[in-house]
Amino acid sequence: MSLRFPLSKRVLTGVCASVAAAGLLATVSTTTADAGTTSDAGTTSATTKAALPEHALVGYLHSSFANGSGYTKMADVPDSWDIIDLAFGEPTSTTSGDIRFSLCPQSECPNVESEDDFKAAIKAKQAAGKKVLISIGGQNGQVQLTTTAARDKFVESVGAIIDKYGLDGLDIDFEGHSLSLDDGDTDFKNPKTPSIVNLIAAVKSLKAKYGSDFVLTMAPETFFVQLGYQFYGSGPSGGQDPRAGAYLPVIHALRDELTLLHVQDYNSGPIMGLDNQFHNMGSADFHIAMTDMLLTGFPVAGKADNVFPPLDPSQVAIGLPASPNAGNGHTTPGDVTKALNCLTKKADCGGYEPHGSWPALRGLMAWSINWDGFNGGEFSKNFDSYYGR
Repeated sequence: MSLRFPLSKRVLTGVCASVAAAGLLATVSTTTADAGTTSDAGTTSATTKAALPEHALVGYLHSSFANGSGYTKMADVPDSWDIIDLAFGEPTSTTSGDIRFSLCPQSECPNVESEDDFKAAIKAKQAAGKKVLISIGGQNGQVQLTTTAARDKFVESVGAIIDKYGLDGLDIDFEGHSLSLDDGDTDFKNPKTPSIVNLIAAVKSLKAKYGSDFVLTMAPETFFVQLGYQFYGSGPSGGQDPRAGAYLPVIHALRDELTLLHVQDYNSGPIMGLDNQFHNMGSADFHIAMTDMLLTGFPVAGKADNVFPPLDPSQVAIGLPASPNAGNGHTTPGDVTKALNCLTKKADCGGYEPHGSWPALRGLMAWSINWDGFNGGEFSKNFDSYYGR
């Protein structure tokens, strides 16, 4: 999630079946501008699970490390941010499942607050209606729950962090090699890979422990989600990158528990949309195409009989870098506005025509609160202006 180069990957091989527009629309439900929701999303609206604003702004707060954006105290986080993700909880080792979180050392962040002040500021944010989550993973925090022991340790250790700081929930930001599909694991609806099965079980346990108000969000990269339209796992010949589409079984299994999915529409290579054209990050078309896939659904690995069902628009936000310094794929405020107009009003759509209009689209996610502050608050100000907040 932090400033880094795009996810490295092997060259994907194999031939994707071409899906004509008519065939696609025959296999997935479209949406109407009036309803603003999918007819068969199979979900309960996230608004019944967490008291979020109708349109929410999500941001990551660099709480455990320093970089060029500067350290921002919890108490100083601007009111624009509705969900504040503490970055990051990381494992003691890749396969331990033992997640730890601590504030940035004073040697790195001279203005870091005390733990007591940090906890008090969290309570103040929550009293003001904000949600504060622990984000697990990030670029450096590789998490592979390959055993049931690691699964149980994940539940225990994440719960301990939530309890210690009085948090509202969990953000899953697994990147790099955290999620990968075993050879022969080809059905996203019935995964067999232990690290994926155990992650699903762990999150369900946490959700059950904390109840319906528990906020669950995810921040996968496009490689792990939308790339699944072309490639899923290692493929029938075993020559593809086994991480391709590997988040799809997690999202699908947890869609009833999921509050918000904000795919990282940045640090991405070209991705094929439902128009069977490749789209490049940094443009309005990229965000429209990537979000349309989540709200329309799509055949996995080009198989028309194996469709990833659409999510409810209230469960979806668009993930972007908050400034040119924050990551590859920065999008200008003007293009962010165009993307929102197209997806919520079917206006300003440009070269990509989405399959519906979703006024209930939840909002935007940014990497990060710190980088937005470094850039004069341009990202959050544009969001507030768009929604009249």
